[in-house]
Amino acid sequence: MKPSPLRIHRPKTIENTLELLAAHASDGKIIAGGQSLVPVLNMRLAAPENLIDITAVDGLDGLTVEGQEITVGALVSHRRLESDPDVASANPILGEALRHVAHPAIRNRGTTVGSIAHADPNGEMPMILALTGGCVKVRSLKGTRTLTADELNVGPLETSLEPEELITEAIFPALQPGQRAGFDELARRSGDYGLAGVGLIMSTDNTDAAASVDAADPPGSGAAGKIATITGLKAGFVSVTDTPDIIELDHIVSGTPVDRVDTIVDAVASAIKDFIDPDGDIHATADYRRHLTGVIAGRLLKRLSRQNSTRGASALSGGQRAATCKEKESR
Repeated sequence: MKPSPLRIHRPKTIENTLELLAAHASDGKIIAGGQSLVPVLNMRLAAPENLIDITAVDGLDGLTVEGQEITVGALVSHRRLESDPDVASANPILGEALRHVAHPAIRNRGTTVGSIAHADPNGEMPMILALTGGCVKVRSLKGTRTLTADELNVGPLETSLEPEELITEAIFPALQPGQRAGFDELARRSGDYGLAGVGLIMSTDNTDAAASVDAADPPGSGAAGKIATITGLKAGFVSVTDTPDIIELDHIVSGTPVDRVDTIVDAVASAIKDFIDPDGDIHATADYRRHLTGVIAGRLLKRLSRQNSTRGASALSGGQRAATCKEKESR
């Protein structure tokens, strides 16, 4: 199938892009990588009369790791973000999740900001934005605003963006001292949408920089001779919630030594299964998705307990707590 007739615009500046969005607010669509939008157009699930191609727009391809945050421009591809060594050092969960996004050819073209704007509950990056406490910067001719993941996501494939607004960048906080993060999912075939996926961020009382960790240190210690204690845990999900809902599990895990994580795995998995409300389809029943999510979460929790503390804090200036998106906006 082919898309319905449309007109393609190729602006060169952000200002020109915003003017086009304002002029075609009722019948226009933004396209960057196109890996989500083009199939929708081809199946005529969407039929915009105007397509605004932003691939030639200056100022949207930046990728920086500065201070305590990772800033991802609207034209940064999944692959570029996945392979950036500074990003991997500051917050490795981004790369872990991106490696599960479709196939390499799609990651070469698709953009992370585009995926976030698409708001697919089967997509990894909308959930990672929510789990890490990230936000997006949005522009229109009316001005600029900052939206957290909670404010952005309204429902499946639905956001709070106005028709004339453009997401110019997404901001992901770096992991803080003592934090460990990981992502995993299970799909029927490599590159398919996951039947279920889980992201975890574990906080511990061990804030020693990973640079001081010796390879001979015991698993989970984070520093020679010291066993870290878990102080917090939060989880996000792929393919089993309608929006990127995050659950805080501090009350279950707090005070548990990381080398005793086996004692809390069942309780964590049970809380997660009670929290999610997956749908069934031809690939898996709702009960199977719920069971699978608990299994993935348990395995991932055990893996995090064997990791050393994150390098993210030591890679960034001062090791101070990262300001939240809303705190930065108010300054």
